[in-house]
Amino acid sequence: MIRVITFDFYNTLVRFWPPLEDIQQVACRRMGLNVSREAIRRGYAKADILFNRANEEDPLSLRSPERRLEFFAEYEQVILETAGVPVTVNLARQVWSLAIAVPKEFTPFADTMPALDALRKRGYRLGVITNLRADLVPLIRKAGLEDILEFAVNSTQAGMEKPHPPIFQEALRRAAVEPGEILHVGDQVRSDVAGARAMGMKAALLDRGGWHEPVEDCPKISVLGEIIGLLEPESGTQSPL
Repeated sequence: MIRVITFDFYNTLVRFWPPLEDIQQVACRRMGLNVSREAIRRGYAKADILFNRANEEDPLSLRSPERRLEFFAEYEQVILETAGVPVTVNLARQVWSLAIAVPKEFTPFADTMPALDALRKRGYRLGVITNLRADLVPLIRKAGLEDILEFAVNSTQAGMEKPHPPIFQEALRRAAVEPGEILHVGDQVRSDVAGARAMGMKAALLDRGGWHEPVEDCPKISVLGEIIGLLEPESGTQSPL
């Protein structure tokens, strides 16, 4: 029986504001490049696969500033090439530098508060498991989620990032429940789904953009409100969890 639901933070509960597509467009225009928001969205979907694989093999947070910039130049190049704008690594580096200089903050997705509120009213305890290294308290407070989230664990507190066990173990310690009593929801197959399952937790993949292929024996949702249907299936149907 599920008693606790944990969520990834970025791209699950919150997103950047202004949206990343808008930020990219501003940076591209300053370099004389014209790219549509939809094309940029496709570019991010592919580049994020590169990001997750690279981060699991060699965590970006542990790399030198020079190596991080080298990676993100390649990351930006994938974004733009997938968007139909082939660029050199040097030009990609310049676009990335302009993009990260744009002021931005986290804001909840439109479905975040309604879904969390509905889950809490049903008696579920809610928490966060994120690879962000920043102090989560001000981020959660600014996003308006401090009164609805019971606990939050980041990679700094755990000493390791998802999908490695320590961060999930810390969440289990905070929740004080058995692994099978937690459902973890996130937007990454390896970090969120595989990591949670390896600890004996249940998992659901959030695929807002429809970019992910189906994952065996793992329910996929497109909005957070669909979690309730996983937990409380209609009469005569079996829960996919």
